[in-house]
Amino acid sequence: MADFLSSIYLWIKSVHLIMVIAWMAGMMYLPRLFVYQHQSEKGGEAEGYFIQMQRRLMKGIINPSMVLVWVLGILMLVANPAILSAGWFHVKLTIVVIISGIHGFYSSSRRKFEAGERPRTEKFWRIMNEVPFLGMIIIVIMVIVKPF
Repeated sequence: MADFLSSIYLWIKSVHLIMVIAWMAGMMYLPRLFVYQHQSEKGGEAEGYFIQMQRRLMKGIINPSMVLVWVLGILMLVANPAILSAGWFHVKLTIVVIISGIHGFYSSSRRKFEAGERPRTEKFWRIMNEVPFLGMIIIVIMVIVKPF
């Protein structure tokens, strides 16, 4: 299996990167929708629209992208297990685990928003809007520069 995966490694890596971009785009947009919901009238038409957008974004883009990022990442490790000994990879993996945890937090928060709650503050969600981006910066530096 490793030989076959090695023969298509660059395809796996390409799709992995495409899924990372989709995942991060969704992870940066969802908190913005939470901000907009905070600004909308409770129980109003706009709030319903934001709830629908959040659900579609999470179920249609963010969740499938994250799953594929993990599956394709694991396939790349099977094809090239030497990566496991690289220091940069450990930093990257740590950040990916943290972003995955944030993903779970966003998912839980989305369900609260859908139930009519408004967890946290608008300011909190403005800050959280940037957190995945900061993680992504670290990951890109680790993968491209490989400082460790």
